[in-house]
Amino acid sequence: MAEKYGKTPAQVVLRWHLDNGFVIFPKSVHAERLRENFDLFDFSLDPDDISKIATLDRGERIGPDPSTLN
Repeated sequence: MAEKYGKTPAQVVLRWHLDNGFVIFPKSVHAERLRENFDLFDFSLDPDDISKIATLDRGERIGPDPSTLN
């Protein structure tokens, strides 16, 4: 998909979040990645691609669960 849109995989994922109305907090300490994080507003994903990405959800967390943090 990244190739289709001429973007990086990270940009596609961030755009998916925006297209779904999610709040995102992209971060990086690398200047090039910071620029990429802001370069999300000149494209949007096709509805079919939004659906395809949504099917990747396995209902599993890859990080800590915020509801269990002290």
